[in-house]
Amino acid sequence: MQSRRKLRFRLVVSFALFGFGLSALFAVASLYVRAKVEDQLVASALQDDVDQAVDKTIADPNQPVASELLQAWIKSDRTLYKMPLSWQNLDAGVHDMYETDANGHNKHYKLAVERKDGIIGFVRYDISREDLGKRQLITSLVAAVILFSLLSLAIGLWLSRKVLKPVSELATRLRDFRKTGRAEPLALHFADDEVGELARALDEYSSRLTAMVERDREFNSDVSHELRTPLAVISSTTELLQGSPDLTDKLRERLKRIERASRQATELIEALLLLSRAERRGPTRGETTEVAKVASDVIESQRPQVRDKPIEIELIQNDPISVNAPASVLSVALTNIIGNAIKYTLEGRVTVKVEKGRIDVIDTGPGIKPEDAERLFQRGVRGEGAGGSGAGLGLAIVRRLCELYGWDVSIRPRPDTNGAVASIVFERGV
Repeated sequence: MQSRRKLRFRLVVSFALFGFGLSALFAVASLYVRAKVEDQLVASALQDDVDQAVDKTIADPNQPVASELLQAWIKSDRTLYKMPLSWQNLDAGVHDMYETDANGHNKHYKLAVERKDGIIGFVRYDISREDLGKRQLITSLVAAVILFSLLSLAIGLWLSRKVLKPVSELATRLRDFRKTGRAEPLALHFADDEVGELARALDEYSSRLTAMVERDREFNSDVSHELRTPLAVISSTTELLQGSPDLTDKLRERLKRIERASRQATELIEALLLLSRAERRGPTRGETTEVAKVASDVIESQRPQVRDKPIEIELIQNDPISVNAPASVLSVALTNIIGNAIKYTLEGRVTVKVEKGRIDVIDTGPGIKPEDAERLFQRGVRGEGAGGSGAGLGLAIVRRLCELYGWDVSIRPRPDTNGAVASIVFERGV
């Protein structure tokens, strides 16, 4: 999962971690080199001292062996037993020795051993002073690591402010454009660098997008005008024909179907134009629509779909409810939902329930799978067993209309039986 931290924060943290890691690596390397070099120098010095002591003793047995920092013992094979037991079997060379004194304290020292011509020499060197120096060095290095880490953090803060200043300015200008809704050229305010190149790319994209929106707006206006005119002619002509006294009942019913279809087409055009404008809130123009009345009109307009199928359509109004939206929007949404219920129900019942804050459409069709419930609202997705020439856009349009007006639309399988339940919730929390 990608980090949601700001870019400047990530840059500062990266710089601080880099400084800390580099200084810590230097400290560890310093300790390692110091330990290796010190061990080699001490071992070499001790070996030289014990060799010289043994050689002097062989040359002049009465000459004492003395040293300010070292303790030396020269023994023969016959007096070796006087030395500590842990020393007696040591080979020539320098050894690290660890002992515990009478107080229970652990002691660490180096012991150089030399065997030559029956003479055995021991030179002991207490390295407690080196241990103290090592602790002091560690303390100094830790302090240096902390100091360099803080310095890296300060430099990172300063550099991030300098480096990201053009990016922050670009983001600020984009936010201002979003608030005012008016785009202005960006590249004029930035140098000819990567940020300037990004600003030019945004200017080009803004120009293309503005031209595209303008073309869409003109197209929507043209479509609205060109389609509404013939629909108005169809509606007025149908109304005149219905007033003729010599119409048969069959012709009168067909004219009513033409009138309903014309009205549905007009409502659909209005709803699609609302979607194409991509407004933040659905415009109401002060219109209040009774849900039950629109549902009743939609049911009547959909009855021709029933044909010869043994289906009963029932409208139940438990609570009256009105919504602040045009009747055309609600009609388009309910036409798709109720039409689907009738389409997929081969026999049984389609029940439309108007309740407090919502409307439910319940059918006895084959139902849906729970995992397909949300997928059906995607463009181009059709339910299983769908017939006809539908493009799978109906529920996608319903979802967009509901989002425009703040409604919740959903579909789910009926519990413990066949069929599905489609719901539109007009009031959140209901």
